[in-house]
Amino acid sequence: MSSEQFLEILPGALPTARLHAYLLAGVAPRPIAFASTLDKEGRPNLAPFSFFNVFGSRPPLAIFSPARRVRDNTTKDTLENVKEVPEVVINAVNFAMVNQCSLASTEYPRGVNEFLKAGLTPIPSDLVRPFGVAESPFRMECKVREVIETGTEGGAGNLIVCEILKIHIRQDVLDSEGQIDQHKIDLVARLGKDWYCRASGASLFEVEKPLARLGVGIDSLPESVRTSPILTGNELARLGNVPQLPSPEAVSEFVGSGRLEELAARLGYSPGEMAVRAHEAASKLLAENHVEEALLLLMATAREVLSDKTV
Repeated sequence: MSSEQFLEILPGALPTARLHAYLLAGVAPRPIAFASTLDKEGRPNLAPFSFFNVFGSRPPLAIFSPARRVRDNTTKDTLENVKEVPEVVINAVNFAMVNQCSLASTEYPRGVNEFLKAGLTPIPSDLVRPFGVAESPFRMECKVREVIETGTEGGAGNLIVCEILKIHIRQDVLDSEGQIDQHKIDLVARLGKDWYCRASGASLFEVEKPLARLGVGIDSLPESVRTSPILTGNELARLGNVPQLPSPEAVSEFVGSGRLEELAARLGYSPGEMAVRAHEAASKLLAENHVEEALLLLMATAREVLSDKTV
């Protein structure tokens, strides 16, 4: 693909606000750290930050970044608070509270209590001084280990490195095995401009991790499959994630046992159509999570085993 099909950007050549907008829209979705802090006078502050993630589990660390404001290069209350009281509660944000979270991002004057403004319930923490958000289904009590300032101009980040001391998970978001059910926790994430996304429902999908076994790889697939104008990269990767390709005997058995005709009927093809539309049929099978059948069909077509079965 030629560079003419891309917008090419050198960060230093753009105004910071414009570059910031591209980064927010392109590096997304981002989890939200709804950070609760206290100033040295004990006044609470609550603000969301989407420059955030966890970075290890031993020790368990989370990092979020209240960037310097682009328009006037001022810093945010959260940053000043953790320098005064190096503790924070990071609350997850789900769909049920996303508008309250957004309201809390209003730049109220220092000392204003965003819990009150956003109608959220402060809940005492066990190991740190800042309150948690009772409405959040997942919250982490943290001590601040370090603040790393990445620059002094507007838009520069301030990485607040937090050690997680205690985690609170609401019971009703757990599954039968005691793990978090992604549909029940119903988290939201940040995109660009005013956009968010909801991490539940039909938008969720699973991708099997190739950790317990070695996938054969896309390069092991027949050339006619690798270069298919119909199968997508995602579909080829699913085929390449199998530990071994069907043997010639398995492919011959698939063709000669009547399974081909059954498969064609199920998908709405005649046997003759299956020969010429095998990649289209394989795509349908993959959508139904029938990876083995898709591979058998594609391997049969690639070996021209179907030639004796079609007219």
